[in-house]
Amino acid sequence: MDLIETDICIIGAGSGGLSIAAGAVQMGARVVLIEGAQMGGDCLNAGCVPSKALLAAAKAAQAMRDGARSGIAPVEPQVDFGAVKDHVARVIATIAPVDSQERFEGLGVRVIRAWARFTGPDTVEAGGHSIKARRFVIATGSRPLVPPIPGVDVVPFLTNETIFALREKPEHLIIIGGGPIGMEMAQAHCRLGCRVTVVEGAKALGRDDPELAAVVLEKLRAEGVEIIEDAPVTALSGQAGDITVTLQDGRRVQGSHLLMAVGRKVHLDGLNLDVAGVKHDRKGVTVGPDLRSSNRRVYAVGDAAGGLQFTHVAGYHAGIVIRQIVLGLPARATTRHIPWVTYTDPELAQVGMTEAEARRAHGPALTVLRQDFHHNDRAQAEGKAQGLLKVMVVKGRPVGASLVGPQAGELIGLWALAIASRAKISAIAGMVAPYPTLGEISKRAAGTYFSPKLFDNPMLKRVVQLVQRYLP
Repeated sequence: MDLIETDICIIGAGSGGLSIAAGAVQMGARVVLIEGAQMGGDCLNAGCVPSKALLAAAKAAQAMRDGARSGIAPVEPQVDFGAVKDHVARVIATIAPVDSQERFEGLGVRVIRAWARFTGPDTVEAGGHSIKARRFVIATGSRPLVPPIPGVDVVPFLTNETIFALREKPEHLIIIGGGPIGMEMAQAHCRLGCRVTVVEGAKALGRDDPELAAVVLEKLRAEGVEIIEDAPVTALSGQAGDITVTLQDGRRVQGSHLLMAVGRKVHLDGLNLDVAGVKHDRKGVTVGPDLRSSNRRVYAVGDAAGGLQFTHVAGYHAGIVIRQIVLGLPARATTRHIPWVTYTDPELAQVGMTEAEARRAHGPALTVLRQDFHHNDRAQAEGKAQGLLKVMVVKGRPVGASLVGPQAGELIGLWALAIASRAKISAIAGMVAPYPTLGEISKRAAGTYFSPKLFDNPMLKRVVQLVQRYLP
């Protein structure tokens, strides 16, 4: 077994690992990147990219049904499910070269395609190599969580790792889990002509503001998705093409296919972390705000760090780690400015505190600004005026924003910037937004913060009357 000595050894070639590898090697560090599965990780191959490609196809199908409101005769689309999956595969293939082994080797990274395991506090073994590094980064991501439901060991089921390869359209897709993955896949498959039932043990989209989540759920139900809430699953039975899901209250749901979408499990199996002195639990590697583990040589990023499980969080973590292990500068991660989006139609987005969280934290100091899409001219012109923006403001600064509506994932970026930079609400109110755009909703919402001071102020009215009387 040959010995490789390097500055940085990264385990996992997903978003976080690739970002660190590219940044570190281009700034002069020696980098070894280890990946036992596919380059690009879950996001490229079985997560963000294929799911959004599938949603885009479903959106095109739905547009054919929704033409009547614009004077276009609606028609039922003829969906070629296999061709839709070819579209998904093409999107992945188009993006893949950016994450490829060839690209990173071209940058100067030593790429080892094998599974890694620690053999000591400063040594990893992978692919017949022993890698000794000054710093290690665990960026192994996560995989679908499969709950221990009776029957799960004998009933065939899909996860996000397998559903995008399915070329035959499900007649009736049952989805266990009403979170973002479950609801996105529910709407996509319904729009592509499948019957869909979602079973959720608690509340669907339960992490988000319930008022805004209700808008999404209402839309999905109107399109034909059956959503069963507060219904834990107690048993699975059947075979391929004929699967029965039994609920706690005795009800049974029968369908042709089953998708598990109940959450994610951090992928730390086989890393031998105890030998390296790296503390961890079922949530992930135990790290501090600097993302460093109990072994000062070892950091963790993204899902492996045990926090928010989003691709953009892994990218953000990469920057925090690069500052420390490449440049030797202090850096700490925070979550107060991290946005997330559920890419249903309408989209559901959040950054910072929800209204409920802000009320608990700030009490009477909180001001909640509201602006609906009904008064946005662009939304009206496009027939997508269903939605709402909430902005939580404390002492003149936004601490959270919740959005449901068209392109909410794009619109939330402004509020993420405002919270990250600790901008005042006056900065958003003073922004000049082009007309007509959906972005005007943010400016209008910010402006309502000052409306009571301007329009409901008797003293100001008297001043204005005097100015108008004596102004030359």
